[in-house]
Amino acid sequence: MRENGTLLLSDAHYGAAPESHERAFLLFLDGVADRTSDLVINGDLFDFWFEYGSVLLRRHFDVLVRLRTLVDAGVRIRMVSGNHDFWGGSFLREEIGVELLEGPVRTTLGGRPSILAHGDGLGPGDLGYKVLKRVIRSPVARFGFRWLHPDLSAHLVRGVSRTESRHGGVPDEESLARAGVLRAWATGTLASHPEVELVALAHCHVPELTEVEPGRIYVNSGDWVQHCTWAEIERDRVRLLRHPPGRTDAEPELLSEIPSPAGDASGGNARRPRDQGPTGTL
Repeated sequence: MRENGTLLLSDAHYGAAPESHERAFLLFLDGVADRTSDLVINGDLFDFWFEYGSVLLRRHFDVLVRLRTLVDAGVRIRMVSGNHDFWGGSFLREEIGVELLEGPVRTTLGGRPSILAHGDGLGPGDLGYKVLKRVIRSPVARFGFRWLHPDLSAHLVRGVSRTESRHGGVPDEESLARAGVLRAWATGTLASHPEVELVALAHCHVPELTEVEPGRIYVNSGDWVQHCTWAEIERDRVRLLRHPPGRTDAEPELLSEIPSPAGDASGGNARRPRDQGPTGTL
């Protein structure tokens, strides 16, 4: 990737994805610094994350070491709260060096004015989850959960997570329906924010790259449970790529690519400095 490009991934669900996919994901992280200096993790990096005062869940160690190594190599890492790993805090910020974001937010991805969100709770309906989301992300819920033993909390969360039921299959009807809701939300957001060039979502585990109108794009980076996909966003193109599941030595496959419109003064070979400022709210 070019120096001003952004690498976007989501829904690795590390700790509950197939073992072969997790090995491929770790190898992928090992190569990030050679591809970009701007990594965005759009939610659900872990299938479960909670920051205790003095312990870490050992299952996360391999990923945390790689993230810190990337930060030390000069890679900027932004991480959006997902519905599985929203309890991030000072450890990720101060010890690992990750910027924690709560979507939807305005930001810059690959030099493009963008709106970024994981996607849970967006769109109409699903009122029960929207209420639950407010409750479980509250300071009271965080305080109460902290008093559970880490082994017990991990066991409880694993019991309610449905990630492992998605191993080896194709997106089910619920995932495809959610993908449609997110696509509609992204399309409406682009229509109501003419200054925005790109909307990036995740959550549904269905990778997608769609040019809503010339130069204005919706991208869903997919997941590492079924598809092993990610997006690369640059001024002159947006690409969706896939690592062949189960093969750690394979070259990535190009699934889709959208070049900038011909004659677009902001695209082509134009270069913009990577956004280093704070990410704004939507």
